[in-house]
Amino acid sequence: MRTAIASRDESEIFAANRAAGHIALVAGAARGRTRRIRVQEDGSLRVRFPNATPDALEAVLVNTAGGMTGGDRFSIDISLEPRASMVVGTAAAEKIYRSTGPAAEVAVKLDVGAGSRLVWLPQETILFDRANLSRRIEIDLADDASLLLCESVVFGRSAMGEAVAQGRFMDRWRLRRGGRLIFAETVRLDGAIDRKLAEAAAAAGAIAMATLLIVPGDDGMAATVRGLVATFRGEVGVSVWNGLALARFCARDGAALRHDLIGVLTALGRCSLPRLWLS
Repeated sequence: MRTAIASRDESEIFAANRAAGHIALVAGAARGRTRRIRVQEDGSLRVRFPNATPDALEAVLVNTAGGMTGGDRFSIDISLEPRASMVVGTAAAEKIYRSTGPAAEVAVKLDVGAGSRLVWLPQETILFDRANLSRRIEIDLADDASLLLCESVVFGRSAMGEAVAQGRFMDRWRLRRGGRLIFAETVRLDGAIDRKLAEAAAAAGAIAMATLLIVPGDDGMAATVRGLVATFRGEVGVSVWNGLALARFCARDGAALRHDLIGVLTALGRCSLPRLWLS
């Protein structure tokens, strides 16, 4: 009986010391500018608006907890009303620290209304050894809305001599346009991550990767990306189908990955890079 009570007490103490955060943000267009309509912040997540982008509302997400570990839970809900334009970034790379078992959970929901434009450009997510991250990204686009979404993951900071030998990473993306599912992907890496990334059919030793998703996308975008091949420090592949463009990035470290991402984003000219990306 005492063992059961002690176990329950430890579980309650663990839960009470876990970070939680939620942001709910609604933006709309008024007199040719995008403005905040409703902002809700809970827990350790905050959002700031530096107003550094003249043609869109810029939102910068801040995790005041300084990272995430097992049992932490964050959720972000962003909604754009018709003809709104927003660029969303983060103040720093998100660090996912070692977990004793439970996953750190991130849930992102993006709703982009008619004629609206959303650019989602957070800085890298960095996983430490024995990290456990489960992330869900759900996107609903109106038929004539546009989206540029980029997510980067780095398995250990090689410049600091760090490596991810063991861990778990689950990433689930679902994109709907006009209510129809047009893109679905689930990525799962667990166990001996370093050995799996070392395999030629996986990442051939690379530890930094990113996915860039653009809607609408066309063959001209793919041609632009392929024209940069001589400048890449890592590997980049691009495909176009069903009105969307998808680019995959794979590099030996986070610095090479960011170099290639900035080169592609600049060449495509679909958005202004957040200043924090360049500092």
